[in-house]
This record gives sequence, C-alpha cells and structure tokens, in this order.
Amino acid sequence: MKTVIPYLLVLLAAVLWGTTGTAQTYLPQNAQPLTIGASRLAIGGFSLLLIMIVMKKINFKTWPWLITLICALCMALFQPLFFTSVRVTGIAIGTVVAIGSAPIFSGLIEWLFLKMKPSRAWVLATTLSVIGCSLLFLNKDALTVNPLGVTLSLIAGFVFAIYTIVSKELLSKVEAIPAVAMTFSLSALMLMPFLFIFDSSWVSEPSNIWTILYLGFMTTSVAYILYLLGLQKVPSSSAVTLSLGEPLTAAVLSVFIVGEVLSPVSWVGVLLMLGGIIVLTFSGRKRAKYIR
Repeated sequence: MKTVIPYLLVLLAAVLWGTTGTAQTYLPQNAQPLTIGASRLAIGGFSLLLIMIVMKKINFKTWPWLITLICALCMALFQPLFFTSVRVTGIAIGTVVAIGSAPIFSGLIEWLFLKMKPSRAWVLATTLSVIGCSLLFLNKDALTVNPLGVTLSLIAGFVFAIYTIVSKELLSKVEAIPAVAMTFSLSALMLMPFLFIFDSSWVSEPSNIWTILYLGFMTTSVAYILYLLGLQKVPSSSAVTLSLGEPLTAAVLSVFIVGEVLSPVSWVGVLLMLGGIIVLTFSGRKRAKYIR
C-alpha cells in the first residue's frame, strides 16, 4: 500500500487541477486566463513563501537558485503558451496536444538523457490515457487545426515535462513545501506584467475573492505540494501521465456541476483515461530500471 500512496498523491493533485475550469466559471467572463494564472500563482506562492520564511524553512544563501529558476521559468512559460494555443487552435486541439504530449516528452527525455527505460505499464497507461484524452476532446463537429497553435501546445507540453523532471532534482536538495513556495513566487513575479497589461480589477471584487483564493491555495499551493510529495517516489514520466487525471476530472465536473453533456465517444475516452490511470497506479509501481 505504501508504494501506491505516492501515485495517489500525484493523482489527487491532478484532480485538484481538474477543478480549475469549473471554479473559473464563477469568475467574470472578462477575466483574462493569463491574469487568472498570474493571480493564482501569486496567492499560492507568496502566501506559502511568507509562512516558510516565518518558520525559517528557507535559507536564501544555500538555496539551489539555478534549478529553482528553471522550474519557475517553466511554470511561467506554460501559462501563456497553453492559453495562447487554446485561443489560436481551440480548446479541444490545444488541450489534447499540450496535455497529451507532456507524458510522451517526459518518457523520451528520461530514456534518452537520464538513461531510464520506460516500463511496460507506463507505455500501456500512457497509450490508453492519450487515446482517451483525444476521444474526450476531439469528438467535436468543428475543429480548427492551426499549425502555430499546435506548435505552441507542443512547446507547452514539453515545458511541463521539463518542469516535472527538474522539480525531481530540486526535491533531492530541498523539501517539497519550500520548493513550491519559491518556485511559484518566482513564477508569479515573471507573470506580474500581465496583471497590468489586462484588466485585473475583478480580482478585488468581493464576489470573486473566495474563488480566486480557492484557485490560489487549493489548485496551486496544495495541488503542487501533493504533486511534489508524490514525485519524490514516482518516476517523472509516470507523474506526468497521472496528470492526465486533470482533464478527466474536468470532464466529469462539467457533466455533474456545469450541466454539459458528453457524447458516447467522449465517455469511452473517459473510461480509457481512467483505465490508464488504474494501470499505472497499481501495475507501474516499480521505478524505471536504469539501462546499463
């Protein structure tokens, strides 16, 4: 059971990420996705950073700045890359390409550069999950395949894979909670200009405070703490595959809370994604073996 817990922590993080879209439906329609992203990173990062400083959990002199900056840059880049790709080529294509390519990139990077051979369970789980994600989102009447949008989505997937792999290295040097605090505080600083470029007055409106606090604390701070805690014992490629639980959660919530209707093909996609997650969680518990 202990070997399953880290996988469940990563999956729980993905579930929390999956509530982001539903939570955003309670925000004004004029709220720009980039300002939402910057706000949630700022709330989640800065609040944790303050707590960690008060608890004296962060030593700025000995902190691994280079690795942290790489993680922060990846998170900061992912936000505009993903949201821009969605605007250019549509939600369906943008989501499938970005989220579906991330575990593939992660597995290839581990195999080619870290000399870690992907397990059969990972290959099966990733295949099921990516096919399921495609069936879930691509089952639409009108789809726009824009080369620029697809390229941005691929870069977003690659950036998230890099974030996961580099974060694993960061966790070998510092604890998970301080790592999240520092990474997202730096990411928030990088995205701060978007709060001035776009209208962000909605953030301070009383009707939006609880939603943005939920996005900042639960879908950012708590979610990424769980993700990094699980990442300590889970191969990076497996963690990224489990992150496909995010669109799975979003789809289920869209049906039971928002009131959307999924087609039979989309439900097949949901079942395939669920199957991939189950396979990886209970059959892929062993770390990938190093190639000798």
